[in-house]
Amino acid sequence: MAKEKAHINIVFVGHVDHGKSTTVGRLLFDSNTIDEQTMRKLKEKAEELGKGGFEFAFVMDNLKEERERGVTIDLAHKKFETDKYYFTIIDAPGHKDFIKNMITGASQADAGVLVVAANDGVNAQTREHVFLSKTLGVSQLIVAINKMDISGVDYSEEKFNKVKAEVSDLLKSVGYKPEEIPFLAIASLKGDNIVKKSDKMPWYTGPTLIEAMNDKITPPDKPTGLPLRLPIQDVYNITGIGVVPVGRVETGIMKIGDKVTVVPGREGKGVSGEVKTIEMHHEQLQEAEPGDNIGFNVRGIGKKDIQRGDVLGHSDNVPTVATEFTAQMVVLNHPTVITVGYTPVFHIHTAQIACQVTAIEKKLNPATGEVLAENPDFIKNGDAAIVKIKPVQPLVIEKQSEIPQLSRFAIRDSGSTVAAGMCIDLVKKQM
Repeated sequence: MAKEKAHINIVFVGHVDHGKSTTVGRLLFDSNTIDEQTMRKLKEKAEELGKGGFEFAFVMDNLKEERERGVTIDLAHKKFETDKYYFTIIDAPGHKDFIKNMITGASQADAGVLVVAANDGVNAQTREHVFLSKTLGVSQLIVAINKMDISGVDYSEEKFNKVKAEVSDLLKSVGYKPEEIPFLAIASLKGDNIVKKSDKMPWYTGPTLIEAMNDKITPPDKPTGLPLRLPIQDVYNITGIGVVPVGRVETGIMKIGDKVTVVPGREGKGVSGEVKTIEMHHEQLQEAEPGDNIGFNVRGIGKKDIQRGDVLGHSDNVPTVATEFTAQMVVLNHPTVITVGYTPVFHIHTAQIACQVTAIEKKLNPATGEVLAENPDFIKNGDAAIVKIKPVQPLVIEKQSEIPQLSRFAIRDSGSTVAAGMCIDLVKKQM
């Protein structure tokens, strides 16, 4: 099978009303990724719901349903190609989805498009998303200043520059270098500078969105040199093949014939076997590398042995099962305060496990990382901290300094994401 174009996961972030979904919809439509007929149906649906003009935003929502129904192995429906790359677009309509996707979704974002409305500028959610993007390792950004067509902005260069200056200050404050980031002037609803160059802003000489995605973003170096880590998403029983676990290779390379071990496994002791087959997009592969969403079959591993949240690695370098770990985290959206003893559900790669906060060691300045307090009694929204965590049951997590792809987590409580962070140290379980 010929290797495809380089793959980039890109997340669209920014305040809820600044036009992220419309931007994504317009991009997919103007690049002929979705056809006229689909668009017509969405337009009818939008008008039926009294939301004329929202048809582009519906594109992503429609894909979301499709995505929820679809099988994990086949990612075709959210693929978007430029002549150099193919992108998986992560649309982050709400704060909750954004964080969940960024940290625990099958895709770690390699790049982000920050959408900011020209008539509204930076606001609370813009700040939070920029800060999170930085904390969660999104190193490449494009800033799209949207709604240039709106009344009161009227495609004005002055308005564009004002918002650009405001966003630049924000980016600088969290450690991005605004001078290295492309700032685009767009109007998604009208399609200005998304795929087609706009004739409404003669003063704007920068790229269109599709050009910026093609020319200003580079694919991440694939972490092929790191140990193999593949979090299990699902386990299917397929007639004629047997047990087929499904997941995305995060790091390392998996080949047919490899001796592999999955931990913690149902019994908590891990289970080992030999890789018999690897399949992606309904094609057989000899090997799988980071970013590949695969189904595979391992001689010696049955349906009862493993489950979602387990992680596969080579038998001579088994994934780390931690009895406790130290994390650096940020509190985003907690109704009160977090104290020692708090035991929420942690989402780490594909695992969801209750973990207890056993100590709050330091409170940090979220923008600079300097220590503000030692052993504080509690932490609250906006605080960053170093905390000690004890999982209630065996859990695979790795240190940020060793395998960053498996170090990140989100903490969810009663339906919303309250905090996010990464593991910086751990105590390894003796197997």
